[in-house]
Amino acid sequence: MAMQERIREDAAGAILFDAAVSPQVDADWFDPEAWRVRNALRQQSGGRGGVAIIDTPAGECVLRHYRRGGMVAKLMGDRYLWKGADHTRCFAEFRLLGRIAALDLPGPQAVACRYRRTGFFYTADLITRRIADAHTLAELLTEGRLDGEVAELVGALVARFHRAGIWHADLNAHNVLVTAEQLYLIDFDRGRQREPAESWQQDNLQRLRRSLVKLGAATQGEAAFEEQLWKPLVYRYERTVRA
Repeated sequence: MAMQERIREDAAGAILFDAAVSPQVDADWFDPEAWRVRNALRQQSGGRGGVAIIDTPAGECVLRHYRRGGMVAKLMGDRYLWKGADHTRCFAEFRLLGRIAALDLPGPQAVACRYRRTGFFYTADLITRRIADAHTLAELLTEGRLDGEVAELVGALVARFHRAGIWHADLNAHNVLVTAEQLYLIDFDRGRQREPAESWQQDNLQRLRRSLVKLGAATQGEAAFEEQLWKPLVYRYERTVRA
């Protein structure tokens, strides 16, 4: 189903939503406490600026508040410099998810997003449909369930996105979801669609490799990691990206 963009603006900011998913979205959708009062807050992590699982009229969803990382977070917190509505992190990610869906790629379904502006800065939130019964690639690695077969599936997944020119700004093992039916890429903050090129595609792959190694995929040695996980992943990636 094609995305049907609708925008609701007020003095504080704007809500962008997909009317094909939900014909009405209001400010309460972005407040975990409002869902708690309705007994519809299923899970919350990270406190303010974290992630909440909410039971909405559009189904079970993930509410994510945008927040900075690293040293900048100490100065800016969850604020971003205002450059116009179309340049907000939430509007950009929402629309990229729409393009991903139109390309029939496995990513989260966008439901709604919101920015709230104060002077030269804004804060933002995004709601996507929750992918049920999913585990992250990082969890599979920790549990000892990441093998060559799964690695091949990851390679094919990444290749499909790269072939369509979808660049993931933070391709790591936490942003790959695995279900019994298929794999997904999630969290496309700062991602974009660009002309396919081997340079950025390989950089993206190396980012995923560093994530796996950092999480302990090479604890039995670099050679074992290469043979058992990385070579199968790259083999399937290369076959798929050139298909």
